[in-house]
Amino acid sequence: MREGGLSGKAACITNPIVGKLYGDRAFSSLSRAGFEPYRIDIPDGEEYKSLEWVSHIYDKLIEYRMERQSPIVALGGGVVGDIAGFAAATYLRGIPYVQVPTTLLAQVDSSVGGKTGVNHPMGKNLIGSFYQPKMVLIDVDALKTLEPRDIKAGLAEVIKYGIIRDSGFFAFLESNYKDALALGDSLVYAIKVSCSIKAKVIEEDETETGVRAILNFGHTLGHAIEAATHYKELRHGEAVAIGMAAAARLSLKLGLCNKDVCQRIEGLLAKVGLPTKLSAVSYQLSAKDLFQAMEIDKKMTGGKIKFVMVEDIGRTTFRQLDRGDFPLDLLGILN
Repeated sequence: MREGGLSGKAACITNPIVGKLYGDRAFSSLSRAGFEPYRIDIPDGEEYKSLEWVSHIYDKLIEYRMERQSPIVALGGGVVGDIAGFAAATYLRGIPYVQVPTTLLAQVDSSVGGKTGVNHPMGKNLIGSFYQPKMVLIDVDALKTLEPRDIKAGLAEVIKYGIIRDSGFFAFLESNYKDALALGDSLVYAIKVSCSIKAKVIEEDETETGVRAILNFGHTLGHAIEAATHYKELRHGEAVAIGMAAAARLSLKLGLCNKDVCQRIEGLLAKVGLPTKLSAVSYQLSAKDLFQAMEIDKKMTGGKIKFVMVEDIGRTTFRQLDRGDFPLDLLGILN
């Protein structure tokens, strides 16, 4: 971090669970590097990725007298990374920050690309900015402390990269998903490829004015499910898995892909142990709830949603869709 021009005080933003596991180690490392470390805790959970908790972080940054070159270290999963990045982007009009992702989801997705932000009660990530971290430090050994459910949820984003950009990588996952679930060498390779694919997309379109939107495959519906269930029912990756399966089924219905493509996508998600329909959600969702959440999505333009569809494994396209374009039976809505 010193080599990146960072100096002085360092605020380590984490949650109590991650802090208990790695907080002391992070503090010791920062101290040895010549920083004066401070710790800021936020509760664990998507529902705490809010302006209320950003305000708490601001209070602490001011209390610790953080300066322009004083870095924030985001030690945790996607919630910590997103909210810490947003605080860094807006405190003193921008201070440096470093991503240290400790979940698979964060390592392959949210820590890379510079999207920062918080949720609003009406929708996910509606408030935020594009603000790149100074560096991203990934230690795959941190994944050993995760529950199997969290590994599966993280693999949803990994599978997404194969669907949108790399058919060979998707085939690799079909053959090696068991080893990846067991935290074998296949997972290390999958993390490397996922980060590489995302970085290349972002190099083409950093602020999502064009091709970067392919990274939203499965996310429009996934975010709507999360918002409609108040961020408490499903892991992010589980909601995205439902969204990807629904997007594949809709693509098939519209004649954009063949049946084999749809079956392979649903099949790999199911093999990994991810849900593919809303029937897996015990929370009682109505079509009205879901569509209301989609209609205030960031990707709405002119009353229509820019929806990422699949043409083949490794190739996607966009369609502008409105409410009438979503057949409820394909989305798995039961009520």
